[in-house]
Amino acid sequence: MNILISNDDGVFAPGILAAKQAVEDLANVCVVAPDKNNSGVGRSISLFKHLEFKSCELEDGSRAYSVSGSPADSVIVGSKYVMDEKPDLVIAGINSGVNISCDVTSSGTVCAAFEAVSLGIPAIAASLFINPKTAYKQDENGEWYMDYDFSLAKKVLHDLVLKIINDGFPEGVDLFNLNVPSDYDSPDVMMTHLSHKMLDKQVIDNTNKENEDLFNYPLEENQEGDDLLMITSDLVREYEEGSDGYALLVEKCPSLTPLKVNMACDGLNDWKLK
Repeated sequence: MNILISNDDGVFAPGILAAKQAVEDLANVCVVAPDKNNSGVGRSISLFKHLEFKSCELEDGSRAYSVSGSPADSVIVGSKYVMDEKPDLVIAGINSGVNISCDVTSSGTVCAAFEAVSLGIPAIAASLFINPKTAYKQDENGEWYMDYDFSLAKKVLHDLVLKIINDGFPEGVDLFNLNVPSDYDSPDVMMTHLSHKMLDKQVIDNTNKENEDLFNYPLEENQEGDDLLMITSDLVREYEEGSDGYALLVEKCPSLTPLKVNMACDGLNDWKLK
């Protein structure tokens, strides 16, 4: 089996190495990913634009490739340029952060998997839901760092790929969206559906001094006299039972959501626009 691994956090993000380590005993693995963080770009594609392509080395000394484009670009380049044959599976991740609900269409991780499906390749999007209260730690010098614990995510991803190798994808499923909590009450995977939304979004501007610390530039009007705006968000905390958000935040267990790329609705044969 040949597996292409990509992500949206960048080729040197710890999650992409974790994904490689999770499945390298099961298949031939090729890593092609953006050269820098591309979180939140959705399914953006750099059509008819120059892309810088480089060979690089991951932390374990293995070969990988970087692309100066989006996660979807990386999947296209990896499957149509780097690999000798079309991969049997694409894995996007392991993303450092949560990707749940109908908001997945803005996720570079999930949309890399969507792009793979459009190329005729089944895919898995994998994300680690990090609890900031326990993930931030201090070293012996008092410096803060993020402690990424991919152990459960790697195990679940390994088990999922092994099942796919043995049994194939379920009929009607194009891709799996996997989310694993860093702090979990149960390692058992819950099969879920998409929540209505993940983020409550709002817009703030630079006219309120209370928002000053959210802007990384002076809170002054620009030369044209326009206000500066920022879209902010808070994670939704209440989810319906059986949803991906419910699994992560209420049950505190891994969530696995089967998805289809075709979002067309059936059953409107009697509804016509006149």
